[in-house]
Amino acid sequence: MTRTITPTRHRGSLRTLVLLLLAVFGALLAGAGPASAHAALTGSDPAQGVVVKQAPSQVALTFSEKVAMNDDSLRVLDPRGKPVQTGRPANLSGTTYAVRLRSGLGKGTYTVTYQVVSADSHPVSGAYTFSVGAPSPTVVSGTGPVAGGGVVGGLYAFGRYASYAGFLVLAGGAAFVLACWQRGAGVRALQRLVVGGWLTLTAATLWLLLLRGAYTTSGKVADVFDLGLLGQVLQTKTGAALVSRLLLLAAAALFIAVLFGAYTKREEGQEKRDLTFGLAIGGVVVAAGLATSWAMAEHASVGLQPGIAMPVDVVHLLAVATWLGGLTALLVALYRAPAETPVQAAAVRRFSRVAFGSVVALVATGTYQSWRQLGSWSAFTDTRYGQLLLVKIGLVALLVGIASVSRRWTGRLADTAAATAEKPAKERVTSGAAKQSNKGKTSGDPRRAAQLARQRAAMDAARQKRLRDGDPNRFGLRRSVLAEAGVAVVLLAVTTWLTQTEPGRTELEAKAATSSSASSSTAPSNGALTLDMPFDTGGTDGKGVVSIDLDPARVGGNEMHVYVQRPNGRAFDIPEVKVAFTLEAKKIGPLPVTPDHITTGHWSASGVQIPMAGDWKIAVTVRTSDIDQVTVSKNAQIG
Repeated sequence: MTRTITPTRHRGSLRTLVLLLLAVFGALLAGAGPASAHAALTGSDPAQGVVVKQAPSQVALTFSEKVAMNDDSLRVLDPRGKPVQTGRPANLSGTTYAVRLRSGLGKGTYTVTYQVVSADSHPVSGAYTFSVGAPSPTVVSGTGPVAGGGVVGGLYAFGRYASYAGFLVLAGGAAFVLACWQRGAGVRALQRLVVGGWLTLTAATLWLLLLRGAYTTSGKVADVFDLGLLGQVLQTKTGAALVSRLLLLAAAALFIAVLFGAYTKREEGQEKRDLTFGLAIGGVVVAAGLATSWAMAEHASVGLQPGIAMPVDVVHLLAVATWLGGLTALLVALYRAPAETPVQAAAVRRFSRVAFGSVVALVATGTYQSWRQLGSWSAFTDTRYGQLLLVKIGLVALLVGIASVSRRWTGRLADTAAATAEKPAKERVTSGAAKQSNKGKTSGDPRRAAQLARQRAAMDAARQKRLRDGDPNRFGLRRSVLAEAGVAVVLLAVTTWLTQTEPGRTELEAKAATSSSASSSTAPSNGALTLDMPFDTGGTDGKGVVSIDLDPARVGGNEMHVYVQRPNGRAFDIPEVKVAFTLEAKKIGPLPVTPDHITTGHWSASGVQIPMAGDWKIAVTVRTSDIDQVTVSKNAQIG
């Protein structure tokens, strides 16, 4: 990335420093399109590793967001590895899904496997165990499905990288030609670059469409060409986005044909300016549509504020393409442009201004996206996503550092071009006289004149090429831009990895919820039961944790205490708390309990009657204002 030379060295250094700081903060963008996302298992009933006295009638899993399931998404295997679930998984409420179990299950350790697709299009799979009566050996090997991994997962990741790279080259290369170097529309090397970007994006989109079914289900290479799976993919949000991308690529092909066809044949004037304006508008529309095909199906479409996140993600992708794709086009122009049409210093300076604007856009969109993805400073070091983000920040800082070197070479190249333009008038007159002399010698022989003209053109081109290649300033600019492009390739790889990594916010919330569920679902030796349930009513000061203590957690009368705390652990007084007990297996309840307020953040009720042993659902309704309330629940074995 190059920079415009300012009138004074002091101003140029200041601008470079400001750009470096902005770009480092802009690295928080973390990747094209990422925002809140991958589903994570936040709770289960029975819980991980728990030993229950009686076999449950169902297994329920709670995720951090809604997921898509098929008939085999939830499986429960007995100690011998045989499935014991019946029917297909059902959505109990919100993000909780359950599958019924056969009656009369024996004692031993059971394995639960799950394989779902999160709302941001990523497959999520895993497994855990619980025991009935007492733990036992199990013959189950391999902890679950391989969706999203293995050979198919690697091929799918490669397709994602290729699709991003193709989009950057296609959109950024076209933007470089229209905004920075319009003469480049007739340069064959740039034409091949942009067309190559189109071909890469088209092939990668078809590649992803074929792999999608196996990627989200079996993970087997043999299923890639399963037409049944392909039909299922076309009915999903991701399938629709990929098909939309293919349709937009047809429009992009028409744009390329005009840009490198009719546009190059237009003479300078009002007609060409009008065509430039039309191509610019059409190109922005097509590029924005292609960027939307990512935003509508991935991270930005789910989680916090999707209505804001999706357009922000589109702007983000366009800015990345303009910056890195334009950088690639500049590199090709510096190395492959013919001697008679070398890339001018003015074009490099124009790209410098365009790149600076792109970085500013990345700062704005990246800050917002980072807030959605991380949620806290600790996520930088405590999650894989945050650690990858730190790597990306370092790469962006390196990229901008190299760009400052490119900026200096650009200034020197501009000075050299100005000096070359001041060719002595005598030399120009002499050259003109020589040409007139040659013309006089060959005026009687048109064939000889044409031959000499070709020879002169070849000699002039060779001389210009020697001058261009021998210019140390141009050579230095080439090397620095090549180094920038090399860092950009690595940066794109890290970005692609980030888009497939669970965001820090989701990972930390899932860890907290799983830890809370594991600790609160285990009854102490005296029979008492404690359940901790985070809540968020959505209003001002509406977050906290409600804890239920039930003693002795058996059939008959029980003593119940309810504690409400803020996220920081301090007691939290709220207008109302209600509790209800439901035994869904026997269709008993809900049995309402309204505890008495004892002191700040503490409610109590005596003689809470539990009529039958079983897996009871304990629902707590929390009201934090006249209009803000929420009901949270957990299942627990009572009796």
